Amino acid sequence: MTVDIPVRLPAADRRARAAVAVLFLTNGALFANLLPRYPQIKAELGMSNAVYGLAVAAFPTGALVAGPVAGVLIRRFGSARVAVAGTLLTGVGVLAAGLAGAVPLFAAALFLAGAMDAITDVAQNAHGLRVQRRYGRSIINSFHAIWSIGAVAGGLMAAGAMALDLTRGQHLSVSAVVFAAAALVALCHCLPGPDNEPVPADLPAEQVRPPATARRGTAYALAALVLIATAGTLVEDAGNSWAALYLSDSLRASATLAATGYIALVGAQFVGRIIGDRLVDRFGQRAVARTGGVIAALGMGLALAVPTLPGTVLGFAAAGFGVATLVPAAMHEADNLPGLKPGSGLTIVSWLMRLGFLLSPPVVGLIADATSLRLGLLVVPLAGVLTVLLSGVLRPRRTAGAGA
Repeated sequence: MTVDIPVRLPAADRRARAAVAVLFLTNGALFANLLPRYPQIKAELGMSNAVYGLAVAAFPTGALVAGPVAGVLIRRFGSARVAVAGTLLTGVGVLAAGLAGAVPLFAAALFLAGAMDAITDVAQNAHGLRVQRRYGRSIINSFHAIWSIGAVAGGLMAAGAMALDLTRGQHLSVSAVVFAAAALVALCHCLPGPDNEPVPADLPAEQVRPPATARRGTAYALAALVLIATAGTLVEDAGNSWAALYLSDSLRASATLAATGYIALVGAQFVGRIIGDRLVDRFGQRAVARTGGVIAALGMGLALAVPTLPGTVLGFAAAGFGVATLVPAAMHEADNLPGLKPGSGLTIVSWLMRLGFLLSPPVVGLIADATSLRLGLLVVPLAGVLTVLLSGVLRPRRTAGAGA
């Protein structure tokens, strides 16, 4: 029996991995510090549910507008510098949103924060993949799990700040300074040099131009993968934009307790990401996504059917756990679709899934104003049902003897 002896990587590579982890942590924590403050901002600015939904949609709108610029900036300045600069400007946007005294200013600040967040997201993933190539094995999922830790930490920071009666300006200034300092320290340990990607080998002719029937199959699969990823973003946005508001307004929770809905969703999502790779290896991505869709639909569906504070927090947790692997699964499958150039499927899914963040807030807000926020949050169990219906495009478990 042979024993694999782990190769000890150079210290610089290990420090670079830690640095990228810090960037993901700060990215998750910065915006999460603002989310539990949304009910206060909504009340102080006198926003209806519909106006609130349109205002918070400025964040994903900024992300959609700025997303394509990230690649140009990375090629010009390098992924590490772009990620850190984006982190600093995200903190500025979050602070400005917390201090905004009018709805247009609030929306404009969220647009800036969303634009910078999108650029940071692309850049930190690009640098994480550089580090992964040094390691020679997959480590990118661990970075996304650390992002979830950052999001939970940010939510807890906000809950603690509100419990201490800190003003939004005090709280968000501390958050911006702390995470800006962390990002700047991380930059000192990122990989040096340009982000040179290896030139991919020529694809086989049948993958460049497959038969018409195969192209139609690829188009259907790509559309289904976009919807699966969008289902994941819809659930995430329910936690981002509406969890604290629903718990505080509909269930009369205190501001501190209202923050637990978002924390529960992101925390459960972190658990799902930590164990997701092992579950996929054992059961296949299709079964994991399908089961996750059932968990999200039943968990949040029961919470909305029988609304209680503990049950709703558990419902958000079930939703976060259920969709934990959806976006990575859709991206991975899209990147391997036949007939597409390398990276094209991944780019399309990454771009279009942001529509979930853009469309969800105003749609839920309009439903909430017409009926109730409780009915508006039905988008969460419906996203779970959509995942169950479309998960057939994902890969099943590998059978024994299948190629690696």
